[in-house]
Amino acid sequence: MKETIRKAFVDSIPIMAGYIFIGIGFGIIMEEKDMGIWWVIAMSVLIYSGAMQFVTINLITGGASFIASAVTALMVSCRHLFYAISMIDGYKGAGLKKPYLIYALTDETYSIVCRDQLPEGMNRHTYCFLLSMFNQSYWIAGCIIGSLAGTVITFNTEGIDFAMTALFVSIFTEQWMETKDKSSALIGVGVSLICLIVFGAQSFLIPTMIGITLCLTVLDKIRGLRKTAKPEPPEGGEGDA
Repeated sequence: MKETIRKAFVDSIPIMAGYIFIGIGFGIIMEEKDMGIWWVIAMSVLIYSGAMQFVTINLITGGASFIASAVTALMVSCRHLFYAISMIDGYKGAGLKKPYLIYALTDETYSIVCRDQLPEGMNRHTYCFLLSMFNQSYWIAGCIIGSLAGTVITFNTEGIDFAMTALFVSIFTEQWMETKDKSSALIGVGVSLICLIVFGAQSFLIPTMIGITLCLTVLDKIRGLRKTAKPEPPEGGEGDA
């Protein structure tokens, strides 16, 4: 168990750096909008979606309707549906941990748990649960720090929310450098660019997620067929005649 905790914590360190600083930005913006620390804690615990939390600030302060808020939440966070679908097999048999594992499946957490690089004998579900818990705790801590800092620090907060984009880029770069097979990354970038050109910046997200899912499904099927078609080596060695 100690080894599992240690690995989950070590793997979460890159996320910690990003989440704390982005959370600070979110907390400062919330304080600037006169939304106190309890709002910050509630949103960090119950919503736990960096992009959606930043959008929620404008929805609340702008007096958006329930329907408009629900549609916006679906548009912004719909990618998490595809994350969850791809982890059906990975989280099978997780028991009581499963609801939280699904809930805490953010972009950054997903980028780590979808890898199968755990030491032999380590419980995958426990590792994923601890990793998810560490990551959310960093986010909550950062948001609280930002909210408290916002009460004593005042400055122009324009551009702070770009930190989320910067975190995505850094995680993608790390995955690109560590992974030998670049096909999944190339599919993601390629489909995103095509959908951005075809559908525009306001409407490309859902088509992109659908396109990536379809392409990865086809890629997985092709790899499966190649493994099936690959001839098995003959039993025994050359000297067994």
